[in-house]
Amino acid sequence: MNPLASLVFSLSMLLGTVLTISSNHWILAWMGLEINTFAILPLISKPHHPRAIEATIKYFLTQAAASAMILFSSTINAWHTGQWDITQLTNPLSCLLLTTAIAMKLGLVPFHFWLPEVLQGSSLITALILSTVMKLPPISILYLTSHSLNPTLLTIMAIASTALGGWMGLNQTQIRKILAFSSISHLGWMTAIVLYNPQLTLLTFYLYVLLTTTTFLSLNSTKTLKLSTLMSSWSKAPMLNTTLMLILLSLAGLPPLTGFLPKWLIIQELAKQGMTTTATLIALLSLLSLFFYLRLAYYSTITLPPNSTNMMKQWRTNKTANPTIAAFTAMSTLLLPLSPLLLSST
Repeated sequence: MNPLASLVFSLSMLLGTVLTISSNHWILAWMGLEINTFAILPLISKPHHPRAIEATIKYFLTQAAASAMILFSSTINAWHTGQWDITQLTNPLSCLLLTTAIAMKLGLVPFHFWLPEVLQGSSLITALILSTVMKLPPISILYLTSHSLNPTLLTIMAIASTALGGWMGLNQTQIRKILAFSSISHLGWMTAIVLYNPQLTLLTFYLYVLLTTTTFLSLNSTKTLKLSTLMSSWSKAPMLNTTLMLILLSLAGLPPLTGFLPKWLIIQELAKQGMTTTATLIALLSLLSLFFYLRLAYYSTITLPPNSTNMMKQWRTNKTANPTIAAFTAMSTLLLPLSPLLLSST
């Protein structure tokens, strides 16, 4: 892609994200979401492959429908109350429509069908942007309107997302689809706690972005897209595959790694709020996700596939060290002792 075009699209994504996060008016927030959507479409369709074009169309249709619902919800609320302020959402129909629209934007169950297909049709770096940067504007709207959303609907969506994100990831062999279902499962945890402690939702999202970024950058370094290539990628970067195992275990939420912190705090906060049933359900359902994380971690550390394969073995290549991956890996695995500092900052 032309460097000037890449710069324009990157600045447009930055502009759309900042506009949505900083706006207090529904029209400005909607404009930021639209700028974000149009900026990412050329990046998804960049490979000029039928799968990429299909992913672009699916993403556009879903995001356009969700943005229209957000505009419709804010218009109904302004019609009844005369308020365009994001925090003044009081009309019940508007609250229901906004909850549905944000679920579509994020990929929560039952509006999750687009997310695995779009990530599968994108490159690893584009999938990283879709899983992290593009989730920030809807998360910010969810944060600002959390006091006025439908609590029953949000809780049902959270439990269903945690369950389906783990269940559907069990039989996948494509790593981008596995990480898409991982994203759905993590979004379920964020949605479950947003009604009771929105700051904890932001902390969970920040740590999820850190872990997902490290995972995608590590996979991109070895050009790993499937489990079969992950099993033999040790020959390219043995140390990177070893740290990838730790990152995946951290993404699964195992102590004493960084990913354990948000799950621990969410379960603790839900128990304090008397939501012990919800806390128990999402904790048990996260065991489904743990299974495929352990499978990925196992595949990333074994030295040879367990059976014969027709693919060409790749030997170690001379590559310069990437300090960004090293720094992200350190933060993805060693931030748990700094949890008091993280909590005080939020």
